Amino acid sequence: MYLRYLWSFYFMGINVLVKAALNFQSERTSKMNIDKQIEFDKVREIWSGLAITDAAKEKIRNISLFFDETELKKQLRDTTDARNLIEQAGTPPLQNVSEIKDILMIAQKGDCLTPYQLERVEKVLAAVKRMKDYLERGKQHHNSLAYYEENLDLISELREEIAAKIRNGMVDDYASKELGQIRSEMIKCEEQMKQKAEQILRSHKECMADNWYTLRNGRICLPVKKEYKFKVSGSVIEKSATGSTLFIEPTGVAKYYEELELLKIEEENEVYRILYTLSAIVSASAPILNENLAMVEKLDFIFSKGKLSIDMEAAEPTVNTGRTIKMADARHPLMDKNTAVPLQFDIGEQVRGIVITGPNTGGKTVAIKTVMLNCIMAQCGLHVTCRQADICMNSAYLCDIGDGQNLSENLSTFSAHITNVLAVLREANKDSFVIMDELGSGTDPTEGMGIAIAILEELRKSGAIFLVTTHYPEVKEYAAHAEDTVNARMVFDKETLSPTYKMVIGEAGESCAFYIADRLGMPNEMLKVAVRAAYGEAAVASYQFQNTESNITKINTATISKRKKSKHNTGLSMKYNIGDSVMVYPEKKIGIVCEPINEKGVLRVQLPNKKIWINHKRVKLRVAATKLYPEDYDFSIVFDTAENRKKRHNMQRKYTDDVIENMDDE
Repeated sequence: MYLRYLWSFYFMGINVLVKAALNFQSERTSKMNIDKQIEFDKVREIWSGLAITDAAKEKIRNISLFFDETELKKQLRDTTDARNLIEQAGTPPLQNVSEIKDILMIAQKGDCLTPYQLERVEKVLAAVKRMKDYLERGKQHHNSLAYYEENLDLISELREEIAAKIRNGMVDDYASKELGQIRSEMIKCEEQMKQKAEQILRSHKECMADNWYTLRNGRICLPVKKEYKFKVSGSVIEKSATGSTLFIEPTGVAKYYEELELLKIEEENEVYRILYTLSAIVSASAPILNENLAMVEKLDFIFSKGKLSIDMEAAEPTVNTGRTIKMADARHPLMDKNTAVPLQFDIGEQVRGIVITGPNTGGKTVAIKTVMLNCIMAQCGLHVTCRQADICMNSAYLCDIGDGQNLSENLSTFSAHITNVLAVLREANKDSFVIMDELGSGTDPTEGMGIAIAILEELRKSGAIFLVTTHYPEVKEYAAHAEDTVNARMVFDKETLSPTYKMVIGEAGESCAFYIADRLGMPNEMLKVAVRAAYGEAAVASYQFQNTESNITKINTATISKRKKSKHNTGLSMKYNIGDSVMVYPEKKIGIVCEPINEKGVLRVQLPNKKIWINHKRVKLRVAATKLYPEDYDFSIVFDTAENRKKRHNMQRKYTDDVIENMDDE
């Protein structure tokens, strides 16, 4: 019984963990979709490219909204301070310090660091010093960010110790007195070896195959002729390919070689002693070094926000918790500042929802994306692409943009919209910010209009701030009378047929479809039919169209040529049959019909060694095939080769790659 309860609790725990994991994955997927729909993923990619350290890049990739007002305001101040310091003191001398994290772990485990790894530590310490000096200079500008330099510890003793003992990727000769002496003795020993070898070479010149000594297997050897090998005392190390020359290490040289090997062992021991000593110092300094790394990575993250602000020519927003959003000269951060039309936006005090109408390509989608994208950037501690902005903090950013068609899940445009909208409505509350594009589209206009109004009513009840775009006139009418909701329109120049990308809040827009069709050449009569169908007969008189043509002018197109019926006498095709013996004129040769008369009155006749095409008028029947051959006779025996008959037989039985060759005329 006890065991059963234990297992029950175990599986309950597993279910809770699985549900939590699924919820986390769902939230992460939803966040990724929103980021992609409003293009915050592209902003984040640009931002990540301005960071130097791996940790800062990773933090940017996983950045999330700040929900604590105090923390958010601190993040925004840091961004402003970073931008000001960059503009006053230049780009900070940051360096990717992530590489030494593994080195510190090796040192802390008690392992010996290599000269290369120690140089990496020294270079990072030098980078910390440059960063500390940079921040120190920033203090004269009274920038609060500059005081982070007090959190950077130079560890000057360690840096100087490494710089003095490690040079060019190896332990320096002067790293210790003992090492210097050992290497001096090694050099002296090598010189004595060379001198001894040259001395023997000169004294036994007649025994040598060459006039210089050589190295074989790391040993100094003399090239002695084979016949004189007993005249030079020493060990044979190698011999030439022909065997006529022996490479002998003289006994006097071998003595110095053994001494050199002992010195190398002493050198290696001293080098390891120095490396272990430096590794121990690095290990002892690891906590301070890790604090330095964390501070450099934090500064890199902060300065990346300042760099982004400069690159995007952004400004620091103010934030509030009073559910108001005000933007002056707002623009989409990914659009060229010189071409983007500034957006003036205000919502929250008396209005919670705005229904934006206007023609296609009028900038409705860009407008709602601009507002939400700037709000998200502000709540991530970034500056916004506005001249001035006051932005409220939101608990969630929810959106439905694009057709959302999903072929893999068999979802149509409308089905995908409704699925997404329902997910948004389930999450929307008084602290949410919602945007929806082309509300109610993708289905029957009448039913789509009704669904659009129902969605708006639910959004209004939730208390969320929302922006939606639509073309439905009934939705405009709803927005004009619903509480806390107003219309807005994107201004469209009817003269130039071009959008101005300006939003006017408080006025409903029109699609301008009739004006656009008029300017593009649609005849007057067609336009009247369209207005009458849309708004009734009374509305026709209120439209003044420029195009005076009443009907569409037809243009010439290609003419379809019909196939003529064959005049060939069908009785003629029965005149000759395969196998008939015929006389061919004027040569009076006897042949056999192998293909009957075609529609051109031509048949094919098998003559000795060849087949010919000939007009039926030049052929005369001698003996009919019915008198020459039995019924169902296989004429391929007469007209085809044995090889082709075999291939045809195989094709009737099974699949084959064989090709039947035609018998060409000769």
